[in-house]
Amino acid sequence: MSALNKKSNKLESILNLEIHPIDKPEFRSKCKSMLDKDGVLVLNEFLSVESIQSILEEAKQQEHLAYFCVNEHNVFLEPFDNQYAKNHARNRTVVSSKGCITDDQVPSDSALRALYNSNDFKSFLCNVLGEKALYKYDDNLSSINIHYARDGQELGWHFDNSSFAITLLIQKPLAGGEFEYIRDFRDSKNNDNNYDQVTDLINDRFKAKKLAMENGSLVLFRGKDAIHRVTPTIGSKTRILSVLAYNLEPNIKLSETARMTFFGKLN
Repeated sequence: MSALNKKSNKLESILNLEIHPIDKPEFRSKCKSMLDKDGVLVLNEFLSVESIQSILEEAKQQEHLAYFCVNEHNVFLEPFDNQYAKNHARNRTVVSSKGCITDDQVPSDSALRALYNSNDFKSFLCNVLGEKALYKYDDNLSSINIHYARDGQELGWHFDNSSFAITLLIQKPLAGGEFEYIRDFRDSKNNDNNYDQVTDLINDRFKAKKLAMENGSLVLFRGKDAIHRVTPTIGSKTRILSVLAYNLEPNIKLSETARMTFFGKLN
């Protein structure tokens, strides 16, 4: 049973609504303007102290169930392309390593689930993201995930396939685990993958921005054309992050290939 009882799993107990009044049109408009301008929105102290503690307790209790893996991938998250050399930016590989628990392993009474399913929260997200509706995944693994990055584990440079990502930082590590990004690093609409600068970035010849976030921060990020990574965790405190994944259409499942890669299972 989570630390939050059923009664306190209301939005006003999960979130700091005095700081972030997500139901107010002016606040929504301000958030949308920031996301449109910067490609990223960070709302610190989004979660209440009590819900952070509750979610952290759940995450630690479930960590032994996490699927840990190490993946080599190119920054485009695409299969090897024989049109290019192995050391070309299109095919150069980086490493990502983390653990993950899936939606079916998140407790039914979790504050995370209450937040994910909240119509008020989804309405706020739709307004800020400029979308008409958001839907949960039609499989039992992909909607809510918790990621664990232990000492030395990292997320390598990549572009997202989706137009936005929604995350909540649950536990910062002692050091490392920093989110780095560069906006407008490619133009996917015009098939301009900016190979020369991708090569320079992989060779550490580019300085990226660092995103400051604290425990309980909500982050909305547009990563389709913004390359990004999370640097290796340093120390004994695991970096714990929750990913809230929605679709723009109903009845969509994450592909079987992606489920096996990220979760090590299909259901």
